[in-house]
Amino acid sequence: MSRIGKRPVDLPSGVEAKVSGQTIEIKGPKGTRSFTATDDVTLAVEDNAVSVTPRGQSKRARQQWGMSRTMVQNLVTGVTSGFKRELEIQGVGYRAQMQGNTLKLALGYSHDVDFEVPQGVTVTCPKQTEIVIEGSDQQLVGQVAANIREWRAPEPYKGKGIRYKDEYIFRKEGKKK
Repeated sequence: MSRIGKRPVDLPSGVEAKVSGQTIEIKGPKGTRSFTATDDVTLAVEDNAVSVTPRGQSKRARQQWGMSRTMVQNLVTGVTSGFKRELEIQGVGYRAQMQGNTLKLALGYSHDVDFEVPQGVTVTCPKQTEIVIEGSDQQLVGQVAANIREWRAPEPYKGKGIRYKDEYIFRKEGKKK
């Protein structure tokens, strides 16, 4: 039995869920999100909660049970409070700023890096060394953060680069004479 899958997903006030076949659509204050489950599980909305049950006892059905319940929970979280990733920039002369829908990054290259922000995600720069990425799709928010970080990943000797706010960089000692 899946401990995660057994619990129903509660729908807070202001959030509506509609199931049609294997697709669930959730509407909330931050937009509408949908998820299509596999044929191994059954989705049902009953008394302000979404329940996911497996169709059979196969290994795949039990795997999809917990995963589908977590996906529905992420949809509810996305349309109510949203998801957020914070990045820090460390290094002399490294900075970021928003210009319209483009994030301009100065990362020590001979040119500035222009990063186009995709639809469904908002990027803000409260300081020149901080980037905040917010949106209702957890996968998209994480992917945008990873794509920005990819331009200059933190290096272990001086710690320069773009890192997640809660990330620890294992520092190495340099060469000795």
